Amino acid sequence: MAGSRISKPNPMLYERGLTIPQSRRNMDQSATSETLSEMQDIIEREIQAIRNIPLDENLLKATALIFERVHQQSGKLVVTGVGKAGEIGQNIATTFSSTGTPSVFLHPLEAVHGNIGMIQDQDIVLALSNSGQTRELLELLPIAKRLIPGLPILSITGFEDSPLVELSDVALSTGRPTEICPLGMTPTTSTTVMTVLGDILVYLMMKKIGFSREEYGKRHHGGYLGSLARGTDY
Repeated sequence: MAGSRISKPNPMLYERGLTIPQSRRNMDQSATSETLSEMQDIIEREIQAIRNIPLDENLLKATALIFERVHQQSGKLVVTGVGKAGEIGQNIATTFSSTGTPSVFLHPLEAVHGNIGMIQDQDIVLALSNSGQTRELLELLPIAKRLIPGLPILSITGFEDSPLVELSDVALSTGRPTEICPLGMTPTTSTTVMTVLGDILVYLMMKKIGFSREEYGKRHHGGYLGSLARGTDY
């Protein structure tokens, strides 16, 4: 018919479904398999780093000091750190507080601009730095000790011969894990291990003070965990 238009198949349709060439599908499957293998390797390396955490009497010493200062002398745990380690420190502080051990996070930069005043007699400090050479921490801790003579310093670090360890009364080692980051630089495995060390300290303290589900519920008035602790519907 004159003037009529004959529609042509859309070539994009051949890029869909079963029309994808077999060679391309094989490449995609190979890439997926390689990626899954890499992800499994990451998990295994993180697990191994956790298994390599040195479990020694320093964990018990740190727990005893926190118990003495916070639960016997009515002080608090002041956690400090910079960057990714600082983020982990915030998590440790809030977890301690929610499980019966009063704790706050103090950023080193804000500390030297007046916030160091939150540190009081009977407090105890926990400083986190993978390298143990974080300048802001090394500047803060001597100032804190001048403010509160006899202030106990705990630390979590990967380098046992670092300046941070020299400033610490008790130093907890991460075992100096290798970062899973392709560059070997981004805090990844080291922060995982710091988190686990924080969890160990929290666990030991909860056991030591006999922290109960009832007490947990008093500190969690909202959300699923609060309802679970109190035995009420969420």
